[in-house]
Amino acid sequence: MKCDICGKREATVHLTEIVNEKVTKLHLCEECAKEKGAEMEEHFGLSDLLAGLADLGAGLEPSITDRVKCPVCGFTYGDFKKVGRLGCGECYEAFKKQLTPLLKRIHSADRHVGKVPLSAGKTVKDTRNLQDLRVKMEKAIQYEEFEEAAKLRDQIKDLEKKTGSVK
Repeated sequence: MKCDICGKREATVHLTEIVNEKVTKLHLCEECAKEKGAEMEEHFGLSDLLAGLADLGAGLEPSITDRVKCPVCGFTYGDFKKVGRLGCGECYEAFKKQLTPLLKRIHSADRHVGKVPLSAGKTVKDTRNLQDLRVKMEKAIQYEEFEEAAKLRDQIKDLEKKTGSVK
């Protein structure tokens, strides 16, 4: 397949753009992909993404939430919305009410559960595995991937029987 932009080189990068609900697929060679990537980064960096997502979560009184201030660094939530970065670690606590829905949208969870240490007992591992399977099943249902959800449901039932933790 040839590059959609230059039409000369072989396409090795495949991009899907969604603009105003219109899906466009691009097949690019390495050189055109680099130019396109630089162009996208210029116009749409990670901080812009976070700032944009923060705007989506704006409540009924944006002027009040914008004035919420971190007591340590003085950064406001409005500053975060402008630059897409927090001022310090304490900003997470100061803007908790505003950031929680944003983090849930980005990570599908509002807390970090970490990994299970190798030395952890089998019960801890099974419990964590059950939690993971349930989260995956909920996501599969959310995305209407019902065959995957059914497989996960069966895995959950098997694990619950094995561990004796049937709900």
